[in-house]
Amino acid sequence: MEFLFITFPEELSNFGIIFLIFSSMFTSFISAAFGIGGGAVFLGLSAIYLNPIALLPVHGSVQIGSNFGRMLVMLKSIYKSPIIPFLIGSFIGSSFGGLMFVQFPSWIIQVVVGSFILWTVYGKIPSIKSKYMVFGGIFSSFLTMFFGATGPFIAGMVKTMKLDPLSHTATHSALMTIQHAIKVFIFGFMGFNFSEYVDLIFIMIMTGFIGTLLGKNILINYGQKYFKIFLNSILTFISIYLIVNGLINY
Repeated sequence: MEFLFITFPEELSNFGIIFLIFSSMFTSFISAAFGIGGGAVFLGLSAIYLNPIALLPVHGSVQIGSNFGRMLVMLKSIYKSPIIPFLIGSFIGSSFGGLMFVQFPSWIIQVVVGSFILWTVYGKIPSIKSKYMVFGGIFSSFLTMFFGATGPFIAGMVKTMKLDPLSHTATHSALMTIQHAIKVFIFGFMGFNFSEYVDLIFIMIMTGFIGTLLGKNILINYGQKYFKIFLNSILTFISIYLIVNGLINY
């Protein structure tokens, strides 16, 4: 489908295209305002219209732009210690996950991730020092090759650093940018053809950036009041959903 020299995938209707574009903006707003949840929601919404084969590569590409934009507008607030260890771990985990792609039951991944998230919210998980982030990068990046949206998992790790709301969101965005970029590279190396989706991905990244700008203002103005409550509530909801969905599909 072509419109004003912009090419969209043939599989998508006009409504589907509009739905995906505005979903990107809405979910980026969620991530910027609440610090978590947008990537997982966007994955679910994208699954309604995108071809299953394209779902994870396209979702990852859009999330690079969404998280990178959020990282840029909050650049000064990033906690830098975990960046390099996480980068190393992400490359190892994504590469290993790419080699084992489609060989790992998705229900196991959902139950494991959901259980870990509940532990980070209600358990006495110790602070994860930067030297241990390499293992977090390996595990979460391995998972993202199958599950797609591991934002809640990484948010659980960042939560243990006990950062203020702005630093939490900025650091989480930086780590997610790294992970999605490596994941998309691996999918391309595995042979996925992004050419049909390039224009749609670019537009979704642009609308996602608009959502980020709007969400940042909410975070700055009201973050100290609601951040921990919303963060824990969203993490709990997502974790329960993952565990239940995993057990149902067992």
